Amino acid sequence: MAFCFRPFLIFLIIFVLENSTTHVDAFANNVTDHQALLSFKASITDDPLGALDSWNNSIHFCEWNGVTCSSRRQRVTALNLTYQHMTGTLSPNIGNLSFLRGIYLYENNFHGLIPNEIGQLLRLKELNLGYNSFQGIFPPNLSQCVDLRKLSMYSNNLKGKLPTVFTSWPRLYLVYLGKNHFTGSISPSIGNLSSLHGLRLEINNLEGHIPVEIGHLKKLEYLDLSVNNLLGVVPLPLYNISSLFSVSLSVNELAGTLPTDLGFTLPKLQEFYVGRNKFSGPLPPSINNASNLVDFEIVENNITGPIPNNLGSLPNLQTLGLGHNLLGESMRPNDWSFFNSLVNCTNLRRLGLHESSLRGVLPYSIVNLSTTMEELYLYGNLLYGSIPREIGKLVNMRVLNLYENLLTGTIPESVGKLSKLSGLGLNNNNISGMIPTSISNITQLYGLRLQDNKLQGSIPTQLFNISTMEQFSLANNRLRGVLPEEVEYLSKCYYLDFSQNLFTGPLPSKIGSLKQLDVLDLSYNKLTGDIPSTLGGCVMLEELYLEGNFFQGDFGLARFTFATTSDINQTQMSSTGVHGTVGYIPPEYGMFGEISIEGDVYSYGILLLEIFSGKRPTENSILIDGVGNLHDYVKKALPQRVMDIADPRTLLDHEEHGSTVSQTHSRAMMEVCLESIFEVGLLCSEEMPQNRIDI
Repeated sequence: MAFCFRPFLIFLIIFVLENSTTHVDAFANNVTDHQALLSFKASITDDPLGALDSWNNSIHFCEWNGVTCSSRRQRVTALNLTYQHMTGTLSPNIGNLSFLRGIYLYENNFHGLIPNEIGQLLRLKELNLGYNSFQGIFPPNLSQCVDLRKLSMYSNNLKGKLPTVFTSWPRLYLVYLGKNHFTGSISPSIGNLSSLHGLRLEINNLEGHIPVEIGHLKKLEYLDLSVNNLLGVVPLPLYNISSLFSVSLSVNELAGTLPTDLGFTLPKLQEFYVGRNKFSGPLPPSINNASNLVDFEIVENNITGPIPNNLGSLPNLQTLGLGHNLLGESMRPNDWSFFNSLVNCTNLRRLGLHESSLRGVLPYSIVNLSTTMEELYLYGNLLYGSIPREIGKLVNMRVLNLYENLLTGTIPESVGKLSKLSGLGLNNNNISGMIPTSISNITQLYGLRLQDNKLQGSIPTQLFNISTMEQFSLANNRLRGVLPEEVEYLSKCYYLDFSQNLFTGPLPSKIGSLKQLDVLDLSYNKLTGDIPSTLGGCVMLEELYLEGNFFQGDFGLARFTFATTSDINQTQMSSTGVHGTVGYIPPEYGMFGEISIEGDVYSYGILLLEIFSGKRPTENSILIDGVGNLHDYVKKALPQRVMDIADPRTLLDHEEHGSTVSQTHSRAMMEVCLESIFEVGLLCSEEMPQNRIDI
């Protein structure tokens, strides 16, 4: 019996020893993972959402937020902390998580280098570091992660060259390296990624040609090389990748022609963007065969017509951007068959045919476009006729730009039904009649441009109730009447141009309440009376044009008296006036209107004070404690508070460039220099010309 028991005892001892070793190894490895995670946490300087609050000894690290472990060995296999807005660096100890298969840290605020130790993760399949602020170069050791399937470093601050040997990742499925600062060319070895489905390299500084080897990627579905410096002809094999559904090559220096059979060789195509390049030749007639097409955009090239007249067969089409090409030069005038077919595109939202040399009568079928239409660009052509009365049927329109054509007739009353409109551009036409009151129903309008037409009557006061208005131009029309007091309601307006009309009467008394106003042009009207002192309340005002009127009154330090004269035709009295940038105009210009050397000295002085104080002469932060302008602001601070009013950027720049003397002595020297500069600025900007220093 003892003989039988002995082999069993030996087996039991060996079994215990082996399992003890396994448990010891597992324990050691668990400690390694634990320490690596703690190093990761220690590198985080800000965790606003408390993503790492559970990372403590109260629970096992496999239960920590964002951590996934294998069930048997309890080793970390995934780290997922996306959208947590964490700030910090990525610890090099992440390379010790040897069982890691996935790292997902996108949408955070990581900065610093991507540690080269990440190349130690030989089991890594997915790495997503997108939408952070990582710096430095692409980690070269990442080539050791041969099982990598998905790689994203999208939208960071990486620089240097792209990888040159893509053969290291035979299973790579997605490569997203766009929105960085990568330079150099695209390596031909990228053609070896036979499993690649998505390639995004847009918004970098890449140069050279698109390698013909990209045509070897027979499984490619998504390609984005836009906003780089790529040049030359697009390799023809690229257009033969039948799996492609999205192609974006916009904003490069690419040339050549688009294949005529484009719609056949790319049968799955949904998105095609090649705008702002140097493509030439005819628009491919086969695009109507790309039945899945959603967006087709070729703006700003040298592509010629004709435009296929059966685009209405594209049921999913949402964006058709053909503008800024030579399409109309090879088309017959009034041949709008292509446009008429677009009424069958029931999902169309954006249509761009601007600056395309189109000629003829504005087609009535414009009102029969899909009610899904949001943006219509027909500006810069040779279109005549009138805007159809039923234009209001396009109830979802947000941008309507018909400017710089030859349109006549009136603005239809139904335009007021376009209640979602944010931008309306009808300027530079021959439109006449009155401005429809119904425009006031467009309560989301931020830009109304009706200048350079033949509009008559007065401005409907209801228009000033559009609180969203930021740009409002009625210049060069035949409008008349008094400028209404309701102008004060344009609280968000920064551009207001009513020049070259027949407006009479005084300025609205509360026009100075428009604190966002940057440009005000009321020149060449028949306005009279005083310039309200409150015009100085327009603290952001940089450009003011009042010439050609009959004003007199106070404005800040200047006393403006406008002498009347007659123009050659004796049809309208005109006068001299303020023409320049508010804050830099010497006071005497408003009094005499004569340019002088002393006036230039004044403007130079104000500019000098602005540069070294960091304060604009119209900035409301200086209009305190009885100070009325930048000159007085600086004068009041000298000499005791020189460093208080100095632009902090000037001081910072001085410190960053270093100094060989002590910091205290350096600051004293800086103070002496700034005081001298400010004194020169003050002497140049004295109110009375005779008190200013000579150049």
